[in-house]
Amino acid sequence: MLGNADFIHRRSLLRFHEALAWLMQIMMLLVLGLLVFPSRLPQVAGVSLLLSLFLVLVARPVAVLLSLAFAKLRFQQKLLIARVGLRGAVPIVLATFPFLAGLPRAELYFDVVFFIVLTSVLLQGTSIPLVARWLRLNVPLRARQQHPLEFFPTTNARDDLVELNVPGSSPVADRRIMDLPLPKSALIVLVGRGGDFVAPDGSTVLETGDALLVLADKDDVPALRALVEPPS
Repeated sequence: MLGNADFIHRRSLLRFHEALAWLMQIMMLLVLGLLVFPSRLPQVAGVSLLLSLFLVLVARPVAVLLSLAFAKLRFQQKLLIARVGLRGAVPIVLATFPFLAGLPRAELYFDVVFFIVLTSVLLQGTSIPLVARWLRLNVPLRARQQHPLEFFPTTNARDDLVELNVPGSSPVADRRIMDLPLPKSALIVLVGRGGDFVAPDGSTVLETGDALLVLADKDDVPALRALVEPPS
């Protein structure tokens, strides 16, 4: 309830708890690492690898394709979602429950889960860029300029602050802001240009490579993006 509410110092508290959450994850992984005995991992390598391959190639793709059967996504996008299901600290934490319950062979369960997480990170995680290229879903990594403005909407706000880049093929390049057919709700609040920022007005001419910070109604963002960043 507090996370979705608007109150004093909400932004500072969100930043604090986000940093605290990252710190707790680091500490949790360090503590869990103390329960691992590398000498026992080769004994479960065969079974664990088969389970890991089953999860990656069968269980998760089937679950994702069924869950997204009616989603408005291309088949390649669904396959990529099925591919990026990495396992991390949560399964390892769950694998410690047999220890707490005093079940027999609890060490075996923990070693198997840990090996599956390890193979997920090393094999599945490192192959994601290759799979994205194979599915033709990779896009060039765009260098984002750090801007001095932050936007924290209230719970009932319909506006959003979006960052748009002006490519060479954009119809807004070399045109004044006052001449652009922008949605009525759109307001260009800042223009990033050449490592610096420009506070725009109606006579500001947009240039190729500009990064625009635009405040607009969420419903107008798709039309705004299609205007500034037309598909090639």
